[in-house]
Amino acid sequence: MKKILVASALAIASVSVSPMFAAPAAAQARATAVADVRVAAGKSNAFTVATQQIETTYKAQIDQQNTRGQTLQAEMNVLIAKYNEETKKTPRNEAAVQAAGKAVQDKQRAAQTELAQIGAPVELAIAYVEDQISVRMNEAIKAAMTAKKVDLLLNPEAVLARENNVDITDAVVTELNRILPNVSIAVPAGYQPGQLVQQRNQQLMEAARAAQPGAAAPAPAGTPPTTR
Repeated sequence: MKKILVASALAIASVSVSPMFAAPAAAQARATAVADVRVAAGKSNAFTVATQQIETTYKAQIDQQNTRGQTLQAEMNVLIAKYNEETKKTPRNEAAVQAAGKAVQDKQRAAQTELAQIGAPVELAIAYVEDQISVRMNEAIKAAMTAKKVDLLLNPEAVLARENNVDITDAVVTELNRILPNVSIAVPAGYQPGQLVQQRNQQLMEAARAAQPGAAAPAPAGTPPTTR
């Protein structure tokens, strides 16, 4: 389970800066910094506490997945040994080699499907946690930039060389902890991964359109459209 949660923390690609949030151009920036948003999300109190709660709440599924995974791996090892044995035979029977190889592949796919079904509630809970963090990440980034007097924030992967003092990832964590001290692991009925981010982005786009000059105001409820 620890591996699942660590991998999840390091791969929170859904925790992203909204396209509605535009930083100043590099030539205009008075101060530039870097921050790893994925690391910040994984180090936040909300994610740390939530993963601990998930380990407790879904212990039965996690234990079942681990136990079943060990059994399936043992069965897989037998098939792999059979495949290796066939490849070493002289003369080599290509049909037997292909059959043994297919047996390994089929078993691997079946095992992955079965383990994914067992762990589905856990993965959905993790996705919900990540989603809740995602919708507040922009706010934390902006606050960290303000606190550190930064005008331009870059992803560390896009930087060739830098000094350690330009990394404000920890500042993002601090602001995220302040803005979002905790999240829920109780997944709502019908929830789909990424749903909260999609809803947030839709709201931002609608707000941006409404703020444009000449945007038509919504008609009052019950008012028929004007015709000529």
